[in-house]
Amino acid sequence: MKKNARVIALYLPQYHPIPENDQWWGKGFTEWTNVGKAKTLFKGHYQPRVPADLGYYDLRVAETRKAQADMAREYGIEGFCYWHYWFGNGKRLIERPFNEVVKSGEPDFPFCLAWANDTWKGFAHGLNNRNVLIEQLYPGVEDYTAHFYEVLDALKDERYITVEGKPLFMIYKPLDSEEIKVFIKTWRRLAIENGLKGIYFVGHINNSNGDVNSVMNVGVDAVNTVRINNYLINHRTFFQKVLKRINKVFRGVPNAFSYKTMSKYFIESEIDSLELVYPSIIPGWDHTPRSGKEGLVITDSTPEYFKSHLKDALKTVENKSNEHKIVFIKSWNEWAEGNYMEPDLKFGKQYLEVLKQELERE
Repeated sequence: MKKNARVIALYLPQYHPIPENDQWWGKGFTEWTNVGKAKTLFKGHYQPRVPADLGYYDLRVAETRKAQADMAREYGIEGFCYWHYWFGNGKRLIERPFNEVVKSGEPDFPFCLAWANDTWKGFAHGLNNRNVLIEQLYPGVEDYTAHFYEVLDALKDERYITVEGKPLFMIYKPLDSEEIKVFIKTWRRLAIENGLKGIYFVGHINNSNGDVNSVMNVGVDAVNTVRINNYLINHRTFFQKVLKRINKVFRGVPNAFSYKTMSKYFIESEIDSLELVYPSIIPGWDHTPRSGKEGLVITDSTPEYFKSHLKDALKTVENKSNEHKIVFIKSWNEWAEGNYMEPDLKFGKQYLEVLKQELERE
């Protein structure tokens, strides 16, 4: 079908047990553990969230991965962007699902990688403490070279998503270290040496952490913008901030704001309409399955409000070249962040149906 944008969905591979998760959270932990224990924390709070068509899946199962790909393709998604964890010195985590996709050749559905170069801390991932679980390191060129060869088979795979003939590789925190510049130069050289046209690096910007120019100066080719907290950081009055803080302290409830309000600030058309800036579509947000009362909740997300946000995002790419009409969905399956396109019991496939409708609109 003819589509108005190249929609790539971020994909979390956390739905299978690994020894490290067993050690940190208990035997058998997966992201479903957080999803299943979620509780309603205030009136109208939509929790727990229950998956519908695909169920509480295990990503070690090939049939599950195929069902996800078939569903995404049906509703207009070009491919999955798998979160990829390389912490330095050869240490990877939750890599099995993607490795099996590459090795098996199935599903026959486009993919790319997003390097989640971030230190894991207990609080952000469901523990009460803020201890470091595993630290992101940048050991130097030898490690960056090993990292490249670890994923070279994937980069050369005919399913790998490309821009300008180069495999797309996102960096979650492009400003995390000066070593990122060395990493990028190393990979560009290695790509040419190994028969690729290069690497198409996309730097990720999350809310106020850096601007487009500062990220481009690291050496990336393009920037992906995400503005979940844009309203909170830049558009609330001082009085609104104080009032919300009082309610949080004395009522003991998480910060909660309506999707109708928050989504108006997910897109900044002047920036996101630039040729090499790729905006993000955000179906919702609720971090409380991981962080409880400390989490942020975007309430009352509906397919109708999502449609309005989606239109804003798609409008920013309508005048770009076909190669750069890229929009990222955050996310395909971040269930413990209330941030997913997969069907749930409340809305079924309505978000996917809205996406397909708008992508096919003349």
